[in-house]
Amino acid sequence: MNQQVNSGPQNRTTVERKGDRELVVTRTFNAPPSTVYRAWSRPELFQRWWVPKSVPGVSLVSCDMDVRTGGKYRLEFGAGGSDTMAFYGKYLEVVPNERIVWTNDEGEEGAVTTVTFEDQGGKTLLTFHEVYPSREALEEALQGSAAALPEQLEQLDELLSGKGE
Repeated sequence: MNQQVNSGPQNRTTVERKGDRELVVTRTFNAPPSTVYRAWSRPELFQRWWVPKSVPGVSLVSCDMDVRTGGKYRLEFGAGGSDTMAFYGKYLEVVPNERIVWTNDEGEEGAVTTVTFEDQGGKTLLTFHEVYPSREALEEALQGSAAALPEQLEQLDELLSGKGE
């Protein structure tokens, strides 16, 4: 599966399946790596772009992120009622302004995610790379959470460009 999502004249999100268990998503942002990294590592910024706006009624009701090697995160989503869904894991490696690697521990089929921030002359090439434990786990993600990544990265672009809330 190769998919390109246009989002403005210069920035495009590409989604590529590699083999049976890997997903690679890339996008260039018109901001330096330190700025893009900050949006991934500070809860008050992360909350502003992570939930896809096209999913009505869903909100990030709590966002706890200790972004350092060995730190943990917990994201809790709500859909207007009392029921919430939590996603959590730990940071395996954090190199500020360069890379964040974390686990997705909410189920046995959780992926390991690596996000890198590569300087390209004042812009940032972001690469989001997930490795799943099985082909089935990747298939499930492609129908669910991974399908929202282009929209999420578009929202991040809006935040970084000052067009976001």
